[in-house]
This record gives sequence, C-alpha cells and structure tokens, in this order.
Amino acid sequence: MTRAEKEQLIAELSAALGESNAVVVCDYKGLKCQELEKVRHLAAENGVHVKVVKNTLATLALRNAGIEGLELKDTNVLVWGEDQINTCKVADKAATEFKDRFVIKSGALEGKAVDLGTILAMAKLPSRDELIGMLLNVWMAPIRNFTIGLDALRKKREEEEA
Repeated sequence: MTRAEKEQLIAELSAALGESNAVVVCDYKGLKCQELEKVRHLAAENGVHVKVVKNTLATLALRNAGIEGLELKDTNVLVWGEDQINTCKVADKAATEFKDRFVIKSGALEGKAVDLGTILAMAKLPSRDELIGMLLNVWMAPIRNFTIGLDALRKKREEEEA
C-alpha cells in the first residue's frame, strides 16, 4: 500500500467510525476466509460494517474519530455501526458461532471505551423492532381483554336465552 492509499484509508475509516455509535474490536485469529465472509454477510444484513485493518492504521483512524482507550494488539477486525445493539449482537453472534477463532476483545459506545461485559450485556438486549413489538403488545392488552369480556358476555346471554 502506498502512503497516499494509507492516508485515504485512514480518512475514510475515520469518517465512518466518527459517525458510528458503536465500535467493537474482535480477534479473528484462526478464522477461515469463508467464515470471515459469513461474518461480513451477517453484518451487512444488520446494517453493520466489518473491516480488517492494520493496527497502526486502525489506531490512527480511531484517534481521528475521537475514540480513545482501545488497544489494538495481534490480529484485529473492527465491527462498527449506527445501532449499538445491532453492532454488539453481530459481534456476539459471530463469537458464538466461531467459538475460539472469533473473540470479542473490547469496544467503544458513543466514543467511550467499554469493557467486554458491557458489549455482551448490550448484545442480550432486545432489538428496536422487538421493543416496539413488546410496547404494542402492552398497549393492545386492554382492548384485547375488553373484547374477550364482551364475547364471554355475549355467549352467556345466548346460553340464558336458549
């Protein structure tokens, strides 16, 4: 890679990481190319980005994006996206599927470094769509119960008339 290409990569990565709300650093040592493609495909389905970048370039891009406190050692892949929960879920799902070959190391939420426990906790939360479904279910419960009560009353009156 030439110096100009590296500078362009750092600029693009800095802009992308600066706009994201979540960045997860994972170790992918021992992961086969096909398996990494599965991770990329899973990420694309969820609106998340995955990129393998040299540690020095990634450190510069993270610093330019205002994300401090992430140490990059050994082999690293960056997973980032707008939605914090989806980003953490993608990393967690890949770590679960590829056990010892894909390991979550650390991450940053809203520009602040967080530990592994926080990332795993975020991955366990329901997604935005699931939360909306739960909320709608709660809102519809009184109406559902009212209609069930009216139906039971109708059946009782029909039995009394018969």
